[in-house]
Amino acid sequence: MAASVWSGYLTFGLISIPVRLFSGARSSGISFNMLHRPDKSRLKQQYVCQAEGVVVDRNEIVKGYEFRKDEYIVIEPEEIKKIEPQTAKSMEILEFVKGGDVDPVYFESSYYMLPEEAGRRPYALLTRALEESEYVAIAKITMHNREYTVFLRPHEGGLMLHTMYYEEEVRKVEGFGAPDVELKEAEVKVAHQLIEALAGEWEPEKYKDEFQENLKKLIEAKLEGGEVAAVERPKKLAPVVDLMAALKQSLAQMEGKKKPAGTAIDEAPAKAAGGKRKR
Repeated sequence: MAASVWSGYLTFGLISIPVRLFSGARSSGISFNMLHRPDKSRLKQQYVCQAEGVVVDRNEIVKGYEFRKDEYIVIEPEEIKKIEPQTAKSMEILEFVKGGDVDPVYFESSYYMLPEEAGRRPYALLTRALEESEYVAIAKITMHNREYTVFLRPHEGGLMLHTMYYEEEVRKVEGFGAPDVELKEAEVKVAHQLIEALAGEWEPEKYKDEFQENLKKLIEAKLEGGEVAAVERPKKLAPVVDLMAALKQSLAQMEGKKKPAGTAIDEAPAKAAGGKRKR
């Protein structure tokens, strides 16, 4: 099992549940090193003191807060530890809210929450109560020198934890919202049909990072001394003039894609034979 990123107690009233958190998702992809082009030697990053112009060893580096232009106060690790809130080792549930009321824009990172042996029964009880009530728990936790508001929700019989952005961290964009336009009911109807034509089951495994796949092919080709063909670029679409016509054309294309493979090819011989297929 992967190493846990946090361990402590989830408190719920007078109930205390020992738990551990494990990363639920992380970005992955091909990484590159920075090289010196003439000799392909790897470059390394260094910290240089602006006052002395010399390279500084990591053991001489401290954290500083700029309170005025080019003026700093030094913050020591021991000082940070002194002010860690109670949520550094204990996560208290503050309230319960309906899951559908939480806007996904607030979600940041995801973690699996697993109970220690002594906490299995209260963990199972809380999970089931949340499943049946359709509520989620809001709590606070401190990780990585920061206190987070977190969202606990039942998932596949266990609990998932999501760190959340604070209200002041969620950006507002001026002009965002429903455009001031009048839609025709016929257009809305065809739009619904287009959505239904593209509807499917949620299967996350079928979505792939095509750019990463192409990078792997590029690397393999260069190792073998070959070249990779350029990816075909999509054609630039002209601005929509007739929205209804564009909707109908899109619907026809989607319905065509939904037909089983070979349907279009098999129909022609059948028509030519008076509706009878050749065997």
